[in-house]
Amino acid sequence: MIHEQRHGNILVSTDQGRLDIETIHGFLSESYWAQGVPRAVVERSIRHSICFGAFDGDVQVGFARVITDRATFAYVADVFVLPSHRGRDIGKHLMAGITSHPELQNLRLWALFTRDAHGLYRQYGFREARYPDRLMERRTPDPYGPAAAPRLVDPAIAERTTT
Repeated sequence: MIHEQRHGNILVSTDQGRLDIETIHGFLSESYWAQGVPRAVVERSIRHSICFGAFDGDVQVGFARVITDRATFAYVADVFVLPSHRGRDIGKHLMAGITSHPELQNLRLWALFTRDAHGLYRQYGFREARYPDRLMERRTPDPYGPAAAPRLVDPAIAERTTT
């Protein structure tokens, strides 16, 4: 199901066929949260998420993705707007598209991490964790660096290469 919203000349769309993987990978690989991420990892993450592209005409200027079971939980990740288009409410347009998506309604819990966009996310109902003492995480230091452990092969890729 493709979900789209137009805000003036900005279109927010979940049509994965429109996504500019080069732009997405280029931004994410330089970001503070995914620095050095391989293109194959970005492609796999897109395949397994609901992705939201922000487009100015045919040019992708923003991106976000939601990792979800579409029933109880959603995690908002990889949100960005290109520097050339910041200050034009595109982050708000992405969040409006995400929070209005028909498959993401009435979820029990939404989560995200941010270093510097708390004000944006508060506008869409996000708050500090209700039970931070219950939150746990498992981190892999430098997952994309030269000493990274071998990755599991994506089953979709393995299937294509073995047949």
